[in-house]
Amino acid sequence: MAQNNEPTKPVDKGKGKAVEEPQKDKDGKPMNGKKDEDNVDGSEHLSEEDLQLKNDLDMFVERLIEPKKELYKPALEAMATSIKTSTSSMTAVPKPLKFLRPHYETLTNLYEEWPAGEDKNALADVLSVLGMTFSDEDRQDTLKYRLLAPTQDVGSWGHEYVRHLALEIGEVYSKRLTADEETQDLVDLALTLVPLFLKSNAEADAVDLMSELEIINELPKFVDENTYPRVCLYLVSMVNLLTFPDNETFLTVAHDIYFKYEQWTQAMVLAIRLNSMELVNGIFDHVEEPALKMQLAFLIARQKIPMEAQDNEDLQECLSSTKMPEHFKSLGKELNILEPKTTEDIYKSHLESSRVAGMTNLDSARHNLAAAFVNAFVNAGFGKDKMMLTDVVKDSWLWKTKDEGMMSTVASLGMLLLWDVESGLHKIDKFTYLQEDENIAGTMLAIGLCNTGVRTDPEPALALLGDTEKLRHKSPLVRTACCMGLGLAYAGSQNQDVAEILIPIITDSSEDMQISAMAALACGMVFVGSADFEVSQAIIETLMDEDRISQLKDKWTRFLSLGLGLLYFGKQEEVEVILETIKVIEHPMAKSISIMAEICAFAGTGAVLKIQELLHVCNEHIEDRDDKDETKKADELCQQYAVIGLALVAMGEDVGQEMVLRQFGHLMHYGDPNIRRVVPLAMGLVSPSNPQMKVYDTLSRYSHDTDSDVAVNAIFAMGLLGAGTNNARLAQLLRQLASYYHREQESLFMVRIAQGLLHMGKGTMTLSPFHTDRQILSRVSAAGLLAVLVALIDPKQFITSKAHYLLYFLTTAIQPRMLVTLDEELKPLTVNVRVGQAVDVVGQAGRPKTITGWQTQSTPVLLGFGERAELEDEEYISLSSTLEGLVILRKAS
Repeated sequence: MAQNNEPTKPVDKGKGKAVEEPQKDKDGKPMNGKKDEDNVDGSEHLSEEDLQLKNDLDMFVERLIEPKKELYKPALEAMATSIKTSTSSMTAVPKPLKFLRPHYETLTNLYEEWPAGEDKNALADVLSVLGMTFSDEDRQDTLKYRLLAPTQDVGSWGHEYVRHLALEIGEVYSKRLTADEETQDLVDLALTLVPLFLKSNAEADAVDLMSELEIINELPKFVDENTYPRVCLYLVSMVNLLTFPDNETFLTVAHDIYFKYEQWTQAMVLAIRLNSMELVNGIFDHVEEPALKMQLAFLIARQKIPMEAQDNEDLQECLSSTKMPEHFKSLGKELNILEPKTTEDIYKSHLESSRVAGMTNLDSARHNLAAAFVNAFVNAGFGKDKMMLTDVVKDSWLWKTKDEGMMSTVASLGMLLLWDVESGLHKIDKFTYLQEDENIAGTMLAIGLCNTGVRTDPEPALALLGDTEKLRHKSPLVRTACCMGLGLAYAGSQNQDVAEILIPIITDSSEDMQISAMAALACGMVFVGSADFEVSQAIIETLMDEDRISQLKDKWTRFLSLGLGLLYFGKQEEVEVILETIKVIEHPMAKSISIMAEICAFAGTGAVLKIQELLHVCNEHIEDRDDKDETKKADELCQQYAVIGLALVAMGEDVGQEMVLRQFGHLMHYGDPNIRRVVPLAMGLVSPSNPQMKVYDTLSRYSHDTDSDVAVNAIFAMGLLGAGTNNARLAQLLRQLASYYHREQESLFMVRIAQGLLHMGKGTMTLSPFHTDRQILSRVSAAGLLAVLVALIDPKQFITSKAHYLLYFLTTAIQPRMLVTLDEELKPLTVNVRVGQAVDVVGQAGRPKTITGWQTQSTPVLLGFGERAELEDEEYISLSSTLEGLVILRKAS
C-alpha cells in the first residue's frame, strides 16, 4: 500500500474545495450504493445509468409544466413505465420514486390546475404511487389520489403498492366511521383489491382488509377452487382472536365457502362450532352418498349431538356410537393391552420408600375405596378386571368398603363396562338384587355410566333410572344416584322424557337441596348449550322460591347454579337475558350464580375482555368477616368460580393459555386462601391430558402446600393433566407423594385417584374436551370436567368426604385417543399412516408439511395430544378432513 504517494483529490474549481471521489469497482462503477441512494440530489454521486434516469424524469416533469397539452400523455406514460419497470432491493425504495419525490409538490399543484380529463386521471395515478413515499407524514395521499383516479389499473403498480393502499383504506375507514362520514367509496375500492390479493397468495391481506371494513360476508364471491382452502384456513384460525359477533361471522363465511365447494366434513366441523342445528341438519340432509353420510354421523356422534336416522340402520349405528366398544377393543388388541391391570401394577409399591411401602397399602375401607376407583379408571372400557367382575357377587371387592364407599364401588362397574350397553347391563344386573341402599344407589349410577355417550333404541337407562319407585326411594342416596345416572346417560341428548322426569324434582320444595341440585345438574348435562327455556325456568323458580331461601346456603346449591350455567354453555351474548333475571334474586348467592352462567357462556372462546373481568373479580379483597357470614362465603365462591372461569375461557387458545398460566402464578403468590385452593384446579383444566412439564412441576410444588385443600387439589390436577398418558415423570412424582402422605388419609386418597387417572384406559384415553384436530370443544366433555372441579372447590365437603361418587362425572369427558380406519362397509381396514406433531401451516406459502417428526404405523393407532396423522400413500382417500377417531377410507380410483 502506498504510504506517501496518496493520489491528490480533485478540486471543485467553482468552490475551491476538495471533492470526495467515490470508490469504484473494477468496472469503474461506484461501490458504495448507499451514498448513491441517500444523495439523490447531487449528480456527482450517481452512476451514469442513474444520472440518465434522473435527467429523463426531470425532463418528463418539465414537459408537464409546459403549456403543450399534447406532451402530457406521452410524458405521463413514460413516467409510469419508468416506475413500473424499475427494480431494486426488497428494502430500498425504487429509484424513480426517489428522483420524483422532490417534484411531488410541483405535480400536486399541477393536478389542482389541470382540467378534468384523461391526463388528469393519469397524473392522479402517478401521484397515488408517489404518495407511498410520504406515508410517515400521515397524509394518506396514496388513497386520496387513487380515489381521484378510479378507472386506472391498480394491480399494474405491483403488490407492495396494493398492500400500502389497503393499509391506508383501513386507516381512513376508521377515521370516517368515527366522524360518521360516508364510506362506500372505500368499500368499492377495497373490493377491487381483494382479487389482486387472492391472485398473489396473499389471502391473509384480503381477509384482514375485508374484516377491517366489515364486509367479510362478501368474501365467498371472490374465492375459487384454487384459493378457498387457504382462505378458509386463515378465516378459521382468526376466530379465536375475535370478539362476538365477529367470531361467529367468520365461522359462518368459512362454512358457506366449504359448503359451496362440497367440503362436507370441514363444513360440518364449523356448523358444530357455531352450535347451529339448522346448519348441521342442512349439511346432513344435503349429502346423499351413504359412506360420506356415515363419516358425518361419526363426527355428530363424537359431539353427542342428538340426531335420528330411523330408516337407515347402519347410519343410526354410527349416530348412536353402539360399535364404540368393538373398535376400542380392537385398538387394545393391536397394542396388546387387553389383559386387566391390578391396582398394584399402578401403585408399584415396591418402588416406594421401603420405610412406608407397607403403610400406604393398609386394608382400610378408605384405601379399598380408592382401589375401586383406580381399578375403574385403569380398566375403563375394557370390560374385564380382577376385582369387580367376578362370577359371584359375594366375592366382589364391594364388601371391603362401607357406607357411600359401597355406592362408588358398585358404580365402578359402569366405568369398566363403559359404552358396552348390551353385555354391560347383563353384568350389572347381578348387583340389582342387593338390598342395601348404598348398593342400590351404586347400581343405578353404574347403569348411567355404562350408557354414557351411547344411544340405544329401547333406552334401558330411561326405563331403569326413571322408575318411579327408585326416584321416590326412601334413601336420598338412591334418588341422587338416579338423577346423576340420567344426567350421565343422556348427556347432550336433549331428551324431553328425561326433562319430564327431572323438572318436578328440581321444583319440589319439599326435596332436599342435594337431590334438587343433582336433578338440576343432570338437566344441565342433558340440555348443555341448548338454552332450554323450561329447564332454565325450573331452576330460576327454585332459586327464587321463598320456601327455598334458607336452603340456598346449602353446599349443594352450587350444582343448581352449575346446571343453569351449562344450559347456556358456549352461548356467549345470549346469556344476558338470564343474567338480568338472576339480578332479581335477593340472596348473596345471586352474584356467584351469574358468574357461573357467564363463564359457561364464554367457555373456550378466549374472550380477552371476559378474562379481564374475571381477573377484576379475583383482585377484590374480601374483608375479614366472620367465617359463618353468608355474604363472605358467597363472595369467596364468586372468586373461586372466576378462577375456574379464567381457565375455561382461555383453554381453547394457545396464547391465552400461556397468559392465564402466568396469571395463576400471581394469584398463588398474592391471592387469598379461597383463591389459592382453586388455582391448581384451573391449571389442570387449562390442559387436561396434556402433561406440560412447566405446569406439572408447578403443581408438584403446590402438592406439598401447608393448606391441605391446595395440596389435595394440586394432586388431583396432576392426575387431570396426565390423564390417560402414562407419563413416566408424573407417575414418579405421584409415587413420591404416596410415600409423603402415607399418614394422611385424604391426601393419600387423592394421590390414588390421580394415579388411576394417569393410567386411565391403560394409557389409551383422553379427558381433553377438544377433538377433530382440536377445532371443536365438546360441550358434554367440558360439562363433566366442570362438575368435578366445582365439587373440588371444597374437597373436604364432597370428594374426600362422602360424595366421592361425583368423580364419575369425568366419564362424559373420557374418549379413546385413537385412529381407527374403516372401509365403506364399516369393516376395519389396516393401512399405514404417518403420526407426528401437528404443524401450524396458516398463511405459509406453497404446500408445507402439516406434521413433523413422524413415525409410520399401521392402524389402529394411538394419537397423543397435539399429534396429527396422514395417510402414507395415495392408495386410499379419506372421507374425513382429519384423521382422528373413526375414519372411513375409499379406494382411490
